[in-house]
Amino acid sequence: MPRVSEAHLAARRQQILDAAVRCFVRKGFHQTSMQDVIKEADLSVGAFYRYFKSKNELITAIAGDKISQVTSVLDELLAAEPPPAVPEIIERVLELIDRSVEEDGPVRIAVQVWGEAVHDPEVGALVADVYGRVRSRAVQIAERAQAGGQLHPDADPVGVGVALFGLIQGYILQRILLGNVDRKQYVNGVRALVTG
Repeated sequence: MPRVSEAHLAARRQQILDAAVRCFVRKGFHQTSMQDVIKEADLSVGAFYRYFKSKNELITAIAGDKISQVTSVLDELLAAEPPPAVPEIIERVLELIDRSVEEDGPVRIAVQVWGEAVHDPEVGALVADVYGRVRSRAVQIAERAQAGGQLHPDADPVGVGVALFGLIQGYILQRILLGNVDRKQYVNGVRALVTG
């Protein structure tokens, strides 16, 4: 029997993840069955379960992919010299969020996952890990901003970073629940808060 290439395995895995995103966005996390995802991916049951054993595994993979995009942007901005202003960093992240909401909707799944994290310890651990990575980078941004004179010397950079992370989550919630958030206006609000 011929060996399956890594590229084929990666493409099949992505096919499943794309199908799961479409199902979760269309029907919601709880209303989507594994059979729904298998049908959407146009695979046999055996082929599907070779890659994922549960909806939680699918959510873990989807969240990991999307959060890695956010952390990559933050890492790039953290490495920039001179460091960009905090509002510009927030705007770059919010642009990524807006594209994800408009393109294929995975950010819409985030709100469902947050709710599930309250009841499911496995999902809760995933959320804590994934969002902990973003929050730690927000703290690094605040530390760097303080070192560069963008924040008051007496400001608590951990507290500022945690608040910045909350502003990103708040934008996601408003974008999903209200739909009519003006990103420029939001960033101007962040700018007013940060610069006093």
